[in-house]
Amino acid sequence: MGGTLRPYQEEAAAMLLANPLAMVLAPVGAGKTCITLTAISRSALRFLVVAPLRVADNVWAQEAAQWAPDCKVAVATGKPLQRLAALASDARIVVINYDNLVWLAAQNLAFDGIVFDELTKLKDPGGQRFKALHRIIQQFQIRWGLTASFTSNGLEDVFGQCKIIDQTLLGRSKGAFLQTYFVCTNADYGEWKPRRGALERVMERIKPATFVLDPGSYKDKLPQLWEVNVDCEMDMTYYDKMKKQFVLEFPDKETIAATSAAVVTGKLQQIASGFVYGSDGETIRLESHKFDALDNLLEENQHANTIVVYQYQAELKELLRRYPKAGTVKDIEAWNRGEVPLLLIHPKSAGHGLNLQHGGHHIVFLSLPWSLELYEQTLGRLLRSGQTKDVWCYRLLTRKTIDLKILDALNSKASLSELAMEALC
Repeated sequence: MGGTLRPYQEEAAAMLLANPLAMVLAPVGAGKTCITLTAISRSALRFLVVAPLRVADNVWAQEAAQWAPDCKVAVATGKPLQRLAALASDARIVVINYDNLVWLAAQNLAFDGIVFDELTKLKDPGGQRFKALHRIIQQFQIRWGLTASFTSNGLEDVFGQCKIIDQTLLGRSKGAFLQTYFVCTNADYGEWKPRRGALERVMERIKPATFVLDPGSYKDKLPQLWEVNVDCEMDMTYYDKMKKQFVLEFPDKETIAATSAAVVTGKLQQIASGFVYGSDGETIRLESHKFDALDNLLEENQHANTIVVYQYQAELKELLRRYPKAGTVKDIEAWNRGEVPLLLIHPKSAGHGLNLQHGGHHIVFLSLPWSLELYEQTLGRLLRSGQTKDVWCYRLLTRKTIDLKILDALNSKASLSELAMEALC
């Protein structure tokens, strides 16, 4: 027997079983994996699961032991021969990672259904992985998609995700979709702006195929989330010069020039974190303000077990220098046993699917990602089912810098996601 589902999870599993082409839109940590495993175990069919690499390696087989104990799981993330053996096995569930989709499309497949864990990975219908998968997608009678961040970077994201599940929802052509729901604002750069009421119209179209978890059914089951902005001060000389002149000159080092506004944006975020990369990749350290703030924060929290989120390898290098006993993503099991007081993670390597709620309830963003999906997914490693304490999230923000712009952008995208959820409920 498997575990006991919550009422909303039972409802979602029943919805999947009743709809061969369907999506589950639920917040991070709401139990999309256990919902899907329950539905699979009750279907008596064979499924292929596509997931981010670390989730494929570390989550599905472990979760199946609780939620689908009668379903054998094979993981197809290794070398080609290992992947072929997993596909040819008698496992009811085979898990593969997104990076192997092009390879997968050339294989002989014998599955009834396919599950896309983190469906937003397929938001770009022009990508190689999407095109390879689309060539074989009709082989799967059942297609289920799971996501927490449907509109993480805008309404355009919805098209690709819907097409891979059921192209009758929003049509076959991205161009036709854009013409229907958007206005072109810059033809040269392919920039589009949603028409008035587009969000509501799109969500109404996909509503019959989408299970949406009412936040009220879920949020009251989780501990409180406390988000705290920690202001940091630094000397603004280098920052202001890069912002105004696109160039930095150092007496004993190379001159660093930014060739475009996009490059300047990256350099400004680096400087706000206390360093800058040279053209040869060399790290030039400018300030220690964020690391000093982190030291103080850890001290104030009496060195409670804490996750620290970094964006750059230069940040990781300095963190390891200051905290040589800190763990990284390879130490997840030890973290969950409470044996790692400081865990250093990058959103792209630990932002999806991993369970980190057992090791602590403090998380610090040394610098923020631009992606709402990565931010929410990373925070959701702690704020999820099984967390027993309030979660404290600290965001280190350098005053008068791009850090505040990134926070504003995340808040703006969060508003769009909330509106999309409301339109589907």
